[in-house]
Amino acid sequence: MRVTIGALALAISAIILSVAILKGFKTEIIDKQRGFFGDVVITKNDLNASYENTPIQLHKEDIQKIKDIPGVQEITPFATKAGIMNVKGEVEGVLLKGIDGTYNQQFLQKNIVKGDTLDFYDNANTQLLISTYLANRLSLDVGDKFIMYFIQEPIRKRPFTIKGIYTTHSEELDKTYVIGSLDLIRRLNDLADTDVGAYQIRLQSFDSLETTAEHIAELLPIELNASTIVEQMPDIFNWLNMLDMNDNIIFALMMMVAIINMVSSLLISILERSAMIGVLKALGYANTGIRQVFLYGSLYLIGAGLLIGNLIALALYLFQTQTHFFALDPSTYYIAYVPMDISWYQVIGLNAAVAIIGLLTLFVPAMLISRISPIKTIQFK
Repeated sequence: MRVTIGALALAISAIILSVAILKGFKTEIIDKQRGFFGDVVITKNDLNASYENTPIQLHKEDIQKIKDIPGVQEITPFATKAGIMNVKGEVEGVLLKGIDGTYNQQFLQKNIVKGDTLDFYDNANTQLLISTYLANRLSLDVGDKFIMYFIQEPIRKRPFTIKGIYTTHSEELDKTYVIGSLDLIRRLNDLADTDVGAYQIRLQSFDSLETTAEHIAELLPIELNASTIVEQMPDIFNWLNMLDMNDNIIFALMMMVAIINMVSSLLISILERSAMIGVLKALGYANTGIRQVFLYGSLYLIGAGLLIGNLIALALYLFQTQTHFFALDPSTYYIAYVPMDISWYQVIGLNAAVAIIGLLTLFVPAMLISRISPIKTIQFK
């Protein structure tokens, strides 16, 4: 009985923690991509494959129509431009992402490790946010100044001051992007005040991504295109979808361990009490009633195992979410610690699934009771 309870506790705790880790991991990775690139991006519908998007502009009426779509949280303009950072003889190619005062810098603020976000009320054209990777690579710190060259005809150079240093733990983002002013890119490319490289749309819920993107596309002129973050980064999201298989494998393995132990416990219990079963049958007790007695006992074991397993999973969940004790390699996993996230209805569903599968499985060995002969068992006794 103790082994059975222990196996059930191990099974449910492993299942709950695996679901919590996978959901937390997927949420963190998706939030990084959403925070930096948005959920839907509106660009020019052309074959331009360069780092600099073809300039576009939306009228205020079109922007308002997009904002009125259910599920749309915000729409902000941005533009990108390739540049070369020149610091004390060291050069590094980067992609400048230009934003304006309407851009929600909450994600950037969350990932700032030193300094602050861009201040659009204080000469934002000379301010720049760079990653920890670039800061270490070029020995830069907050307040340092340097020159960035922009390859165009003629070549232009601009002085910048480091306003803040951020880290996303995403190698692609940290090595490539620096954050600056959209107005600066307009001046470099001789664009109008209303021209932008693209529009970044943030949704209230990632679950409504596909349907909301379709609604946005229907409102756009034919020369513009609305693409989702999943379409822009298929490798990352395909990889995340493949991780769902891990949960299924862990669930199947843990259920096998739990079922084998429950079946073994029930069979041993039946064999040890075969004489009692024979006496009850001799007294006229039906097989169904005897079977229910043993199943009620098994239900007690299942309940005790689930209770202990849930307490173990809850303790580890709270410990990790509060302390981030279990760490990861950010260069491999895009995050510095093991993330966890799970909802109460998922926990209830997992417990119900384990309990139901366990009870249904126990009906098979419980049928052994009907094959026990009262005469033989009482004689043996």
